[in-house]
Amino acid sequence: MSDASLPSRFDLSGRVAVITGGAGLLGPRHANAIAAAGGIPVLVDLQRERAEAHAADIARVHGVQASAMTVDITHPDAVEGMLGEILQRYGRVDILVNNAANNPKVEDAGDVPFARLERFPLAQWNADLAVGLTGAFLCSQVVGRELARRGGGVIVNISSEYGMIAPDQRLYRQEGVAEDAQPVKPVTYSVVKAGIMGLTSYLATYWAEQGVRCNTLTVGGVLNGQPAEFVARAASRIPMARMANRDEYEGAIVFLSSDASSFMTGANLVVDGGKTCW
Repeated sequence: MSDASLPSRFDLSGRVAVITGGAGLLGPRHANAIAAAGGIPVLVDLQRERAEAHAADIARVHGVQASAMTVDITHPDAVEGMLGEILQRYGRVDILVNNAANNPKVEDAGDVPFARLERFPLAQWNADLAVGLTGAFLCSQVVGRELARRGGGVIVNISSEYGMIAPDQRLYRQEGVAEDAQPVKPVTYSVVKAGIMGLTSYLATYWAEQGVRCNTLTVGGVLNGQPAEFVARAASRIPMARMANRDEYEGAIVFLSSDASSFMTGANLVVDGGKTCW
């Protein structure tokens, strides 16, 4: 039996965590969870002011040295510079949360020709994959190399239920709109989120002997001011009959980032209200 108490295995005191997409919908919640467990979150995002505001709030609430950095994670030199600055500031890095994504939205009916597969622009495909997949690869390459060098650490890749199952495009239908103009969830969202799972499997085996663990957290739909009709439709397809609140992935982030999951790598932790059971 381990000498460590169960609560202590969730403790992240002093551990430095890089969270990409730190100014987005869930990035600040991931950072908040890590700070609540004693960790030091670094919120990475191109939206500098928002990231800095979130970092300041987290530092004030939890009394940790949370910070923000403006980094274009699609450029190798920028990611290398990010690591150098973090090591200079904190002397270490322990956790990487690959959370950044363009998250292409379902457009209003007037803009729908853009989103539909038949007319989806190659430039948008490249842009979405650059952030969601290439960015995750580059951050994993650079930060993971450092984790392996220092003898261990954790990478958490954020995916979606739509990396496991196809989007139910019926959720987005609008009355009175022609079939070839109906709103849809764009193809890049599914492709990026499925690719993230493949990246997890690769990383989990590649650096296993160096003590680097990598797992996927697959999340379901999150309440974010959507129209009531859409929320009702989405809830009807979830066994728990509701969408997630923003803070309901925090426990999973702490679990995957901490020693509580010490014998877990290459896995996919699904937190979706049961949707992928159906």
